[in-house]
This record gives sequence, structure tokens and C-alpha cells, in this order.
Amino acid sequence: MSETARGLIFNKVQGSFVDGWGIRTTIFLKGCPLTCKWCCNPEGQSFAPVLKVTCDKCDGCGRCESLCPQKALTVRDGIVVVDRRACDVCGQCADFCWTGALEPFGRYYTVDEMFQFLQRDAAFYTSSGGGVTIGGGEATWHPGFVLPLMEKLHAAGIHVAIDTCGYVDTPEGLQVLKNADLLLFDIKGMDPARHLENTGVSNELIWRNLRMLGDMGKDIIIRMPIIPGYTDDDGEIRQAAEELSKIRSIRRVDILPVHQFGRVKYDQIGMEYTVDPTLTIPEERQQAIKALFEDYGFKTQIGG
Repeated sequence: MSETARGLIFNKVQGSFVDGWGIRTTIFLKGCPLTCKWCCNPEGQSFAPVLKVTCDKCDGCGRCESLCPQKALTVRDGIVVVDRRACDVCGQCADFCWTGALEPFGRYYTVDEMFQFLQRDAAFYTSSGGGVTIGGGEATWHPGFVLPLMEKLHAAGIHVAIDTCGYVDTPEGLQVLKNADLLLFDIKGMDPARHLENTGVSNELIWRNLRMLGDMGKDIIIRMPIIPGYTDDDGEIRQAAEELSKIRSIRRVDILPVHQFGRVKYDQIGMEYTVDPTLTIPEERQQAIKALFEDYGFKTQIGG
């Protein structure tokens, strides 16, 4: 593996107080093996750049239409429309879009470029007990970039957390999990068939990896999205608490209630949003789930 390996990053967040301990910088790698129906970062699912269209910013000038070498853009009723089958996300339209209506999701960085960016805030990491969190998408599916980046961060004394869905079986991908100082590990249900329907994959490999990491004594924060009609079954939640109680290295459980913050992104990248946009979880229901995990001895919080 070389530090000239490139990673496709679709977002960077500095000064974060979530995604691990202390003050952190979180980077988001593009590409995930799961296709969760409620995904709040749908732009991170594909393993290639995707063109973002913000219709509210488009003034209908038509310049992008004339510039596009693939003829993938047309202006209809004053708004640009993208033929996603023709668009190769070359970025020429975005370069000349003065309103910012067109923008690629996904930029390539070398390991050294990303390390130089991440170490800028090293003083904040040190003073707060923070560090860097690598998420996505799914970090373990990019080991050629992530492993050498982690090596450089560790050599600089920077704490590294990996945000993961746990669905990986390659030796290199598993090494990403094993090398992490902290794991933010998503649990999205207990029933394999239901998990397959909701996320596109079974959860058997996920649980096998979680138990393996627990046996290693890795520090783990469990993250549980609670989506009415998808992951909020009382029996499955209790079963999850029971199984998680057998893993001694779990430091906290984060209950993540459904939200609609990512809803607009589906329109921006031409994806269909199939979850009811009015879904909410009453506060008393959130507290009841929190109390259940606390009854099993877990430090638990809502959000995270």
C-alpha cells in the first residue's frame, strides 16, 4: 500500500463533538455495500462521484447545457435536468456554474493530502482527547487508502475512530477495524431476512465481526438507528440489548431516532426516497428504548 493511493471523499467536518471522543475531524469516504432505505447520506452509497443539482440555485441560464460533452444536461422550465445515464461527472458544468447549482459529490485525495489536512487541527485533538473519525460510505471497503492514512495518523499520535456498518470480510478491510482506536458500530436489526430487506444485506457477517472485535477488547460505541416500521420492533430491540450485553468492550449505546435531514439529498442526486417523510419517534418512546439498554447495564444516550 502506498501513500499515493487515493480516497474518494464526499464530505469533511471539522470541529465535531460527535463521532467519538473530544473534538474531531470526520471524513466521509464514498461507497458502501449497504443500501439502507433511510440512509441520511445517500450521496455516499455509490463508489463513484455523482452530480449534485440544487434546483433552488439554478437560474436557467443554459450554459451548462452547451458545455456538457456528454449532452447529459437540458434546461426545462428554467431548471437544469440531468440524464444520469449519460452524465460521467466530468465536472465541467460545475466549473462554470456561477450560482453553485451544479456540484460533484466526491473528490479524490491522496493519503498525504488528506493527512496534511487532518493534522491541521492536531492541537484541538490533543487538548480535548479527540482525533479523527473515518466514516462513509464504508471505510473498510477502502483499505488501500484508509490503512496507510491510519498509519500516518497514529505515527503523529492522533486517535483514530472508524464508523462502520461492519459488513466486510476481506483481510485488509478487517485490518481497518482491528487497527482502530475506537469503533462506531452500526446495528440495524436482529432478523437476517428483515435486515436484508431494509439494507440490501444480511446481518450475519456484521454480528460475527462485532463479536470478534469484542473478543479482541476493542473500544466500541454501538449506534442504533430507530426507524418506525423498519428497526423499531420491540422484540428485536430487546434481543439486540441481550446480545450486546455479552460483548464486554462496548463503551456506550447511541440511540439514533429517525430524522429527515438527508431527505433533500435524494432529489439532488436523482434517487427515490421511499421512507415516509413524516416519520417521527415520540420522546417517551425514545426514553423507553434508552431505559431498556440502561437496564442491561449500558451507558446510553439519545443521539451521537
